[in-house]
Amino acid sequence: MPAGATTYASVTDVQARMTRIMSNAEQTLCGTLLEDAAVMIDACASGAAADAKKVVSCRMVIRAMGDGSDSGVPMGATQGSQSALGYSQSWTIGSGGSAGELYIGKADRRLLGLGDRIGSYSPVQELVPEAVP
Repeated sequence: MPAGATTYASVTDVQARMTRIMSNAEQTLCGTLLEDAAVMIDACASGAAADAKKVVSCRMVIRAMGDGSDSGVPMGATQGSQSALGYSQSWTIGSGGSAGELYIGKADRRLLGLGDRIGSYSPVQELVPEAVP
């Protein structure tokens, strides 16, 4: 890892949460993905608790690398279907991510304190004088 690179979890933290042993090449990739995850987390939740950042970093990297389970279902899938004989599969990945990609999932957003915020802003509102009671 380059000097000054920020991560919220270590390769060891990720390995402890996986059901398989990472190769040396995967450990190197894991370190790089942890750096990328930290940048993504800081972009939207820099003030989140350190333990939440650690958990979310690990979850993001494991989704991207795969946890080694043989379920046939991509990590992060929220919907899926399978067929037989003619063979067909279809999976929907939640939270706008895709298999093999780093993304912050819905549960991750809650851990980071982001939640589901809805809001709006009208630039015209600044042009209207405040109402007098």
